[in-house]
Amino acid sequence: MSLRIYNTLTRAVEPFAPIDPGHARMYVCGITVYDLCHMGHLRMNMAFDVIYRWLRASGLKVTYVRNITDIDDKIIKRAVERGITIRQLTDEMSAAMHQDFSAVGLLSPDQEPRATDYVPQMLSLIERLEQRGLAYRAADGDVNFAVRKFEGYGKLSGKSLDDLRAGERVAVDSGKQDPLDFVLWKAAKAEEPADAKWAGGPAGFHEGRPGWHIECSAMSCALLGESFDIHGGGADLQFPHHENEIAQSQGAGYPFARYWLHNGFLNVDGEKMSKSLGNFFTIRDVLHKFDGESLRFFMLRTHYRRPFNFSDAHLEDARTALTRLYTALDAVAPAEVAIDWSEPSAAAFKAAMDEDFGTPGALAVLFELAGEVNRERSAERAGLLKALGGVLGILQQEPKAYLQGGSGLDEAAIQAQIDARAAAKAAKNFAEADRIRKELAAQGIELKDTPQGTSWVKA
Repeated sequence: MSLRIYNTLTRAVEPFAPIDPGHARMYVCGITVYDLCHMGHLRMNMAFDVIYRWLRASGLKVTYVRNITDIDDKIIKRAVERGITIRQLTDEMSAAMHQDFSAVGLLSPDQEPRATDYVPQMLSLIERLEQRGLAYRAADGDVNFAVRKFEGYGKLSGKSLDDLRAGERVAVDSGKQDPLDFVLWKAAKAEEPADAKWAGGPAGFHEGRPGWHIECSAMSCALLGESFDIHGGGADLQFPHHENEIAQSQGAGYPFARYWLHNGFLNVDGEKMSKSLGNFFTIRDVLHKFDGESLRFFMLRTHYRRPFNFSDAHLEDARTALTRLYTALDAVAPAEVAIDWSEPSAAAFKAAMDEDFGTPGALAVLFELAGEVNRERSAERAGLLKALGGVLGILQQEPKAYLQGGSGLDEAAIQAQIDARAAAKAAKNFAEADRIRKELAAQGIELKDTPQGTSWVKA
């Protein structure tokens, strides 16, 4: 394959060669479903949606697994606060997540396992680690992973053990032998609801629930095998979550993932998104102001590994840019085109995407094509523009549906005003024609006068 991807594990761009030729297997850490998804969640899932799409466009069979974490301290706390069961909460939030992702054009993964369905596999993995001397039972009933007994811990984050921190203070009575040790199985607390507890199985662990890190090790290996191609997630998961996954899985004797991919952080107006800073946005917050395709296009303009800066001004600019592409397709009806990857524009698009999923370069090709469509009025070039856009999940609406969507006025009312303006111009009442144009502009309607007549788009 000509595809090259950046592997966080080796800190280098490498040729992508799947273990099974022609079949790429990818696992992405999903959402902990206790609340509505925010823009950071979308940043991560958009990155891997694009990766999934390009792997398929490259002719590969792809098995894409993205889990749902449906048991967690935050989930338990929220369910208790709302007076509902854990399952009721996680079903509700999972449905909301799917609705939000669909609105922005994310494809569904091939498999979407829930953590609570894989507890037996987690227990089996923990027992295997205990037998290998890498896990121990603490006095408080937890089962912990002994980090310093796993040779090579820190290879993903690139730090030595002495450089690393556990990420939180370790209580004196926690039972951990080392602050870096992490929990594999959490003993239940008396006040926790019954549906937050599982029996410890044949290994005889205390009643409780799995730790966060063990979930992904168990689910990925159960569904993709002991060795698979790509493991992905946000940069914030690199340590400790992904570091701990490697330790657990390889400590159990499984080769685990070969390529590690991480998307860049999302910032809001240059600062990290945070509720305390008042710059926290759910996906739904943004979709109240902007349509899903404009939001998708906005994210495609930044390479998935680079920090992503979110702001209304940048989103407005992206919407204007996407309108330019749709305007070209509106002017020239696209022909049905099968992509010939040896054609120069398609080849340039492919070259950009083959270099670590370079969406900015791919979008540049689309704008070059749009310019050609506007100059040449070629249905074939318009067809290629639409087909290449489809690879990225954009430009698939009817152009007028996008250009006129969300105007707040019905088409008949707008057309009536356009007709009244035309009559005023015919009567040389240019002041009235100008008044109608300004009135429409104030309502978010921009008129386009051409030799073929007047059309309109949302401003």
